[in-house]
Amino acid sequence: MTDLEAALRRAVRGEVGFDVTSRALTTMDASNYRRVPLGVVAPRNADDVAAALAVCREHGVPVVARGGGTSIAGQATGTGVVLDFTRHMNRLLSLDPESRTAVVQPGLVLDRLQDAAAPHGLRFGPDPSTHGRCTLGGMIGNNSCGSHSVAWGTTADSVAGLTVLTARGKRLRLGREWAGAPDGLRDLVDGGLARLRTGFPDLPRRISGYALDALLPERGADVARSFCGSEGTLGVVTEATVRLVEAPRARALAVLGYADEAGAAEAAAGLLPYGPLTVEGMAADLVPSTEGLPRGGAWLFVETGGDSTAEARACAEAIVRAADVVDARVVTDPAGQRTLWRVREDASGTATRMPDGAEAWPGWEDCAVPPARLGAYLRDFRALLSSSGLRGTPYGHFGDGCIHVRIDFDLLTDAGIARFRRFSEELADVVVAHGGSLSGEHGDGQARAELLPRMYGAETVALFERAKAVWDPDDLLNPGMLVRPAPLDANLRFSVLPREPVDVAFGYPADGGDFSAAVRRCVGVAKCRTPSASGPDVMCPSFRATGEEEHSTRGRARLLHEMLAGELVTDGWRSTEVRDALDLCLSCKGCRSDCPVEVDMATYKAEFLDHHYAGRRRPAAHYAMGWLPVWLRWAARTRVAPVVNALASVGPLEAVAQRLGGIAAKRDLPRLAREPFTRWWRRRPSGPDRPGDLVVLWPDTFTDHLSPSVGRAAVRVLEAAGLRVALPPTLRGRGRVGDGTSTSATALLTARRGRVCCGLTYVSTGQLDRARAVMRRTLDLMAPVLETSAPVVVLEPSCAAALRTDLPELLHDDPRAARLASRVLTFAEALERHAPDWTPPRVNRPVTGQTHCHQHAVLGDAPDRRLREAAGLTGELTGGCCGLAGNFGFEKGHYEVSAACAEDQLLPAVREALPGSVVLADGFSCRTQLEQLAGVRGRHLAEVLAEGLDGDGGTAPRG
Repeated sequence: MTDLEAALRRAVRGEVGFDVTSRALTTMDASNYRRVPLGVVAPRNADDVAAALAVCREHGVPVVARGGGTSIAGQATGTGVVLDFTRHMNRLLSLDPESRTAVVQPGLVLDRLQDAAAPHGLRFGPDPSTHGRCTLGGMIGNNSCGSHSVAWGTTADSVAGLTVLTARGKRLRLGREWAGAPDGLRDLVDGGLARLRTGFPDLPRRISGYALDALLPERGADVARSFCGSEGTLGVVTEATVRLVEAPRARALAVLGYADEAGAAEAAAGLLPYGPLTVEGMAADLVPSTEGLPRGGAWLFVETGGDSTAEARACAEAIVRAADVVDARVVTDPAGQRTLWRVREDASGTATRMPDGAEAWPGWEDCAVPPARLGAYLRDFRALLSSSGLRGTPYGHFGDGCIHVRIDFDLLTDAGIARFRRFSEELADVVVAHGGSLSGEHGDGQARAELLPRMYGAETVALFERAKAVWDPDDLLNPGMLVRPAPLDANLRFSVLPREPVDVAFGYPADGGDFSAAVRRCVGVAKCRTPSASGPDVMCPSFRATGEEEHSTRGRARLLHEMLAGELVTDGWRSTEVRDALDLCLSCKGCRSDCPVEVDMATYKAEFLDHHYAGRRRPAAHYAMGWLPVWLRWAARTRVAPVVNALASVGPLEAVAQRLGGIAAKRDLPRLAREPFTRWWRRRPSGPDRPGDLVVLWPDTFTDHLSPSVGRAAVRVLEAAGLRVALPPTLRGRGRVGDGTSTSATALLTARRGRVCCGLTYVSTGQLDRARAVMRRTLDLMAPVLETSAPVVVLEPSCAAALRTDLPELLHDDPRAARLASRVLTFAEALERHAPDWTPPRVNRPVTGQTHCHQHAVLGDAPDRRLREAAGLTGELTGGCCGLAGNFGFEKGHYEVSAACAEDQLLPAVREALPGSVVLADGFSCRTQLEQLAGVRGRHLAEVLAEGLDGDGGTAPRG
């Protein structure tokens, strides 16, 4: 391997990675399979590709070309050298609106091509649900399709020409009339004309095997089309000329409700004569919430186009009238359509969990039958599932007869794997009996190539083998795929994981307490690799900042998988590779909501850091910022805030503090409040008893010591809404809610004084023993509150999220933790639930800013939206993460990534805001980032409403 690595480094200009991290990141695609490569090469151009192929050919090492977002059958994994085209060969080279063509490199993400084509009224027809991260090279390799294939066909239908390199270094320009055909290909076709004319099923989604029938003379002998779907086994694409189609000026979406899946499937083919752009289907099993959907147990998503909204709507309504539906809804609003389409697109991840939480896996992800046979096929499919004792929920491209499904295979035991094989063989026969294709979109790979003789017969498969030998006589390119395949039950990625649960701190309730099961959640859908955030989404800010796979949620999950496997990452929890990948995780929790399978990397990071530093010295920032509540309480008790602030304003002294605390030199240290919120509360005159509901206001560390104005504003607004505000007790055991006293002199002498704390800073730095101790002390202090029905109002979103999720998951053995978590409300939730008749003051100003990432991921922001609307605060907040993320942005080595995250959405939104806009930022981190990077003061919603009270006072609740 050393000689191979050295030769590649001499030969190519791009990066060569034979290190543990580079290899670990490419052991898997989005399939059930795993192979450990020797190394990874990121070529800069076609010359690099040719050089890499030459070196690998000399060393007899296989090569796998890898894009992104399209492979779920194992074809993007290999034991040799992986060519990663996403890093450099990812450009749009040209776009010609007149000829409606574009020239692209294989690593170009589809959405980038769509963005460039849109101003010309054009688009690329095929659009897999992974369009935000899938690459054109991967789409060509697998002949990907997407939801619009009923209108615009497959990738092969959109390819005009390909520039490829063969394994022996020949550069070919593939096209029609035998253009670019390697020597021997035409003779092979001429000798097998009869079989090529009769041996291939005629259906829109026949992707399996090699498309040798595209070489027939009556089909134009199209070598480029025949190459599509070859899964990197014939040559390596270095450039592609693709056709674009005219995009409809307007679209409408008809969502048709049916009683069940079979009804929707049988109706789909009948809608095709109306010329829809899509006919997508899914059942209720895959829909977390049916809000916004018409009545029914299954739905067809039928999109129509037109030159105007009225025309598109008319087409959609005509389809509704023609369809025999339970209920229907037609949507022309683009935002509404995007919301509904997201339900369908997220199914690829949602399907990996059964309704009861059991795991489900690919393997029969995309087989296809003639559309008219879909209903009958689904009945047979369901019957086979039942007789095999398996479960799965089909969904997908009903108009093309192509079905996606994840099935609850047991891929961990010998018996389960044997059943997986048996079911695969039997289902292949069912597909063939209906005139179908084993693959209808994502290729055969290892999952189905072994079964191709059942579909094509031995003679046609032998023809495939001869074609492979013509293109790649040395079997250098992606061996074991399509011809002479590896067994479908070999190289399963779960076989290397530990069979017994790993000893961990968190409870992982959704994964049966099994950390391995939590890591297995990542199936490689790669939504975390989207280059730009969509709408309110947060995930994954560090990947968008760096563009590096190891800084994506998927990349980190891959490294944790390899850590548990112990084959490639050999030092377990002490792994520096895993530590370094997790170092740039912001713990934003965006993946907890935006990842379709709800990977929770923030929790996994805290778990890893706890094990990694057990018994060892930690980074200085863990002590400086992990123990921030202790230092701030000490400063408050000793009343040294003015002194600390004065010292921090002296440059050399601040620099010393930054070095000692592991804080980035470009960061300003936040100033301490002269009077903490809790001290203001104690000296505040007692008001008259109020008749309203009692709410307990949580004095989090940030509000108490760094932003007390937020706490004071919240008290004012809550009381204006008619609520009685109290603070948690500060004496353990007998304190009365809100007064910090106890019921007897003896109790005062024996009680231990304390402060409630959510433990967030200890969790985020992986100091979980300390976090548990803090949380248990908090539960002791909160005992009187838990005996009442009072909600706990938390102003800092990150603290609220910690109480809602980290507390019960870390103290899963203490029932009080779940009780406290269930009491936690945000500021807006408290007003909505406990002062429903109160009308907030009318502020009547536009807003800008960002929804806090923890608010988006854990708490939800619907009540905040309604409260802003009621107050006349107009406009939308951005998604993404501010980049400061608690301790993250302050830590040495994180400043550049932190700033890049802020530039992703937050700072541009503030710069482009309307004059007079209110900059909303409920999190202390968000406000600090705005102040330090943009010189802008962000405000908590409570502060904005409190200022509004000076104007009109709000409307008192009806008594």
